[in-house]
Amino acid sequence: MMTLRYPKISGYQLVHKIGGGGFSTVYRAVHFEDHRVAACKVVRVTTETSEHQRKMLDKEMHVHAALKHSNVLEFIGAVTVEPNKGSPYFPAVYMLLELAAGGDLFDKIAPEVGVGDDIAHYYFSQLVSGLSYIHGEGVCHRDLKPENLLLDAAGHLKITDFGLCSVYKLKETGKTRLLSERCGSLPYIAPELNGNEAYEAEPIDVWGCGVILFTLCAGNTPWDQPTKRSHEFVRYLGGKCFNEDPWSRFSEDVLSLITGMLDIKPSRRMTLAEVMGHRWMARPSQIASQGPAALAQHLTESLRQSGDLDIAEPDLSGRDDVDEEQIMSEVTHQRTQFTQSLLLFSQTQNGRRYTPHLTRFYAAIGPRLLLSLIEEALEALGVQRKPAVEADEKSGDPLLRMRIGGIDKRSLKYKGWVEIDPFCYGDKDGSFVVMQRDEGNPITWRQLWKAVIMHPAVEPHVYRKREPTNE
Repeated sequence: MMTLRYPKISGYQLVHKIGGGGFSTVYRAVHFEDHRVAACKVVRVTTETSEHQRKMLDKEMHVHAALKHSNVLEFIGAVTVEPNKGSPYFPAVYMLLELAAGGDLFDKIAPEVGVGDDIAHYYFSQLVSGLSYIHGEGVCHRDLKPENLLLDAAGHLKITDFGLCSVYKLKETGKTRLLSERCGSLPYIAPELNGNEAYEAEPIDVWGCGVILFTLCAGNTPWDQPTKRSHEFVRYLGGKCFNEDPWSRFSEDVLSLITGMLDIKPSRRMTLAEVMGHRWMARPSQIASQGPAALAQHLTESLRQSGDLDIAEPDLSGRDDVDEEQIMSEVTHQRTQFTQSLLLFSQTQNGRRYTPHLTRFYAAIGPRLLLSLIEEALEALGVQRKPAVEADEKSGDPLLRMRIGGIDKRSLKYKGWVEIDPFCYGDKDGSFVVMQRDEGNPITWRQLWKAVIMHPAVEPHVYRKREPTNE
């Protein structure tokens, strides 16, 4: 039986899986001749793929390809390989996209803590700038949520995933139409989507922006759904939440902006123009001029305070060997001041490895023994899992991979992988673990990562950064 392989896409070769969702897988793709790097979203196509699914993919690619803005992930090109018994290639739609080398924005935020006012202002301003452009092109995103906000190698915000978007306005005339399709994730959708009536497009995205700003500042979403079935939403409607944490933490300006975007009446909800003119938005950025290293430091401040970074990067040795592989990584992984300061390069047995996930840790025991302890922790936490798969040593894949998933406290599905590799560096050896999220809220995933690490079976073996001594 012939083993199907991935084709080269516009000269780019798919080299390593870096993520994915329910219907797609994302790979890092490298153009070795030109020393360029990209991401490739692979959506499988079979003879059973419906006409509707094909049209949705075509719409996503057509719309995304037309959007060119510094805060929108760039669409480079696409190739479709049809199901064909004689073809040596895996049948799929291959979308070549800009690589967001900085990873998920919300992977850098401590749960229930959030980020400081200046960082929230810096990234929310970029979100509004990108969304204002998208609306100007006549497009409504309709799926704004933390997992669709990425960072490039310089730390700039990139809006991605236009799978649920809709064209609602003719650019030439400005004429708009109402939308009727119900879509999006419950914690982020506007309340008018709970009914059956057609709705205006732009207020839907403004509501999503309000939830995102809240999440940036608080480290969690405000409610699980905008209906009276949600206790938190009912308290918001009645004005009873504002003397409680986290609402009581917000400054007067931030609170007025969030509540203006989260007005339950679309006709009263702030427009994007009003958002941009709000006094909190209009002030100059305190961070933009400080450079990428300082930006990374500000962004991860809450993770340093919580001790999460001491686990993700425990300083296993003072050495920082530079070899040929590391030099190549500066090209193919976009090693920059920002990604370096974000600690997106981890020490493994084979040298420094690009890891766009801060949900990782090192342990002082071997992979197979550690796997059994992680399984014990996951079982205690009620997380579903499939049996771990052991890779061929020559494949270059992690030694052990285990698929996990579940439902979080907001009733959202999450899925991902636990990947375990051996490492030996200096006088330390053991296991290097990456918990890679495919689907779900990045903040929920970070909470799961921390719960696994703190489980009594795992915690004694985890390496941490030691406090400097005065000896």
